[in-house]
Amino acid sequence: MSHVLTIITFVPLLGAAAILLCPGEQKSLIKWIAVIATVPQLLLAIYLFANFDTSVTTLQFVEKYPWIASYHIDYFMGVDGISISMVLLTAIICFIAALASFGIERAVKGYFALFLLLDTGMMGVFVSVDFFLFYIFWEVMLLPMYFLIGIWGGPRREYAAIKFFLYTLLGSVLILLAMLGLYYYNSPVTFDMTKLAANASSYSLNFQRIAWIALFIGFAIKIPAFPFHTWLPDAHVEAPTAISVILAGVLLKMGTYGILRINYSILPAASHELAWLFLGVIGTINIVYGALCAMAQKDFKKLIAYSSISHMGYVMLGAAAFTAAGINGAVLQMFNHGTVTAMLFILVGVIYDRAHHREINGFGGLASHMPLYTGITGLAFFAAMGLPGMSAFISEVLVLIGAWQTHPIMTVLGAATAILTAGYMLWTFQRIYLGPINDKYVGLPDLSFREAFTLVPLAIIVLILGVYPHAVLDLINTSLVHLNQVVLAAPGAAIAMVR
Repeated sequence: MSHVLTIITFVPLLGAAAILLCPGEQKSLIKWIAVIATVPQLLLAIYLFANFDTSVTTLQFVEKYPWIASYHIDYFMGVDGISISMVLLTAIICFIAALASFGIERAVKGYFALFLLLDTGMMGVFVSVDFFLFYIFWEVMLLPMYFLIGIWGGPRREYAAIKFFLYTLLGSVLILLAMLGLYYYNSPVTFDMTKLAANASSYSLNFQRIAWIALFIGFAIKIPAFPFHTWLPDAHVEAPTAISVILAGVLLKMGTYGILRINYSILPAASHELAWLFLGVIGTINIVYGALCAMAQKDFKKLIAYSSISHMGYVMLGAAAFTAAGINGAVLQMFNHGTVTAMLFILVGVIYDRAHHREINGFGGLASHMPLYTGITGLAFFAAMGLPGMSAFISEVLVLIGAWQTHPIMTVLGAATAILTAGYMLWTFQRIYLGPINDKYVGLPDLSFREAFTLVPLAIIVLILGVYPHAVLDLINTSLVHLNQVVLAAPGAAIAMVR
């Protein structure tokens, strides 16, 4: 299939067009069109997974055509080991999120059209190899997410949406400035990421530092890294369930993906010099601070939001290690965190739809009346804690093994935080699901078939990757080890790694 990446990116737009042509009162039809539009994307992602050559570092399924020739801008798409797992994750999460959106009843037509536009933007980021095209897709995501939170969110939706917009817009401006700097620094000028990376040795170290920091801030806002994290809890709390699933499952990964794809590939010398501070130290702060904030939360959804900040810190720490285990663990953690947090936010949405609140202390004893829901929640909580046999255990252990070789103090702090994670997860489980039943919730129904269908596939992925992580590791290892070697071989790499 010579145009598989174009199809996988733009097929949701066909669904959005079909939705816009539907009568607004045909709500059920609109919802099913949205789900159907995500199915080809999922099938094509599985096709890419099955046909990806794990032995090479070169781009695969490449599509390259002149686009705006006078400015050396190409329509250039391709995937390698850095992006293939994110393409698969995006397809899975968008399919699940479309099903999880069936509770939307207000302005259904607009919601699902924007949902599919957001899907296209996210997928486009992961398959773009031209920096200009990458930036276009990066910006395409901004408006749909703003409206999806601001129109269909909770009571403080306008505040959360504007905060998300302003933070992300700041990051976009910095990425744009760095992109233009790289464009004009090259001769001939180019946005081709492969050419920008090939010319890395010609960039002065001062230029690399400035561009690296600008790009880092832009991507760190998306992760979100401390201290740029404050938009995330508000956005999660106010967003509809399915949009929280996409936020945690895919959007946060775009920040760390951008750092690996652009900062590491194109600015390797600055990456080697600065990553220990901007990724290692800040990542460790994320891990500890996020866990402490999660423990203090009374809102179930906000607790999961802060836990996401903590777990994304492991991705940053692993990327800062510059070891094969560390960088493999970081990207595996990106995939695993996407599936686990998607489960957690769906589970929060299930109980909110029934009880119409998320106050942790307002529940109690739900296990006796909702056994299936409680059982899947238990599995998701254990996965979030990094229990052996669950997917997150493998990725977090790889991060710690890799980081120990270069940043032992950060590794100890990151590993010790597992105690805090277990503490707030088990304490939350005890307050909501165990003990005597709250009389107000005696009649709550268990999971519906649709709700179970959104959760069970994710649970299966969590269990499979818990015992067979090579399903993803084999995809990413060759490209990531090569990327790690590129950074270590960059001029200035003699700088001591252990700080």
